[in-house]
Amino acid sequence: MTVPTPHQVLHPAGWKAARGYANGIVAEGRTVYVGGQIGWTGDQVFEAKDLPGQVRQTLQNVVDVVREAGGAPEHLVKMTWFITSKNDYLANVKAVGDAYRSVMGKHFPAMAMVEVSALIEDEAKVEIEAIAVVPA
Repeated sequence: MTVPTPHQVLHPAGWKAARGYANGIVAEGRTVYVGGQIGWTGDQVFEAKDLPGQVRQTLQNVVDVVREAGGAPEHLVKMTWFITSKNDYLANVKAVGDAYRSVMGKHFPAMAMVEVSALIEDEAKVEIEAIAVVPA
């Protein structure tokens, strides 16, 4: 089922295509702010120890919060990723992409990724905060 969305992807003329993210998005509706989610289950258990597995669970957690507001992955307009190892990400970029598409499909909001020295939960390898705009 495709969820209707009034979002417009912004891509300035003459720019190379963005791969795996959007440069910007215009959206109208109810704004949902998703606090930083990590790769544990709703019971706060880390089932995955690897980065791709934690990315899959983290994204699922983000989507679950958005669904609680009546939205869907297509309503996500901005995500900021915090990862504990750039090298781990680069070594697993294909598996991370597969995990991403398994949860998000081919929807790519505006995104940023930042390497951090640690996250509050020692087992966490990734944390993602997000903004969604759900049609009114």
